[in-house]
Amino acid sequence: MSERISTDKAPKPVGLYPHARKVGNLLFLSGIGPRTTTDEIPDLQLDKNGNFLAFDFEAQCRSVFDNIRIVLEESGSSWDQLVDVTVFLVDMKRDFATYNRIYAEYFKDNQPCRTTVEINSLPTPIAIELKCIATI
Repeated sequence: MSERISTDKAPKPVGLYPHARKVGNLLFLSGIGPRTTTDEIPDLQLDKNGNFLAFDFEAQCRSVFDNIRIVLEESGSSWDQLVDVTVFLVDMKRDFATYNRIYAEYFKDNQPCRTTVEINSLPTPIAIELKCIATI
């Protein structure tokens, strides 16, 4: 048996799915990006056609981590209970070094397993998304 978890303290999912699901003592988070609860992407500037003009990848990383922390806490878990992190980057060459540096700041004490993959795009104009598993 599993329990669906959604919270208005985190950005709304872009589809029909919960922020997380509890199954036994495990918590599975849906993919979470850097959008805010007001649907803004930190420091993103688009032209009238929706093309990137400028964005701050570091701000997106920090926003993703903040969103993950919120969902974990709203689900009865915590940052130090993360056991697995899958990272989706839209540009590995451009963004991996920055991501790796910021990740080391946030995960210096808790070091979950991690997989990082490059993908062509994400459903909104973001450059990073995380999929996580934690214990409760």
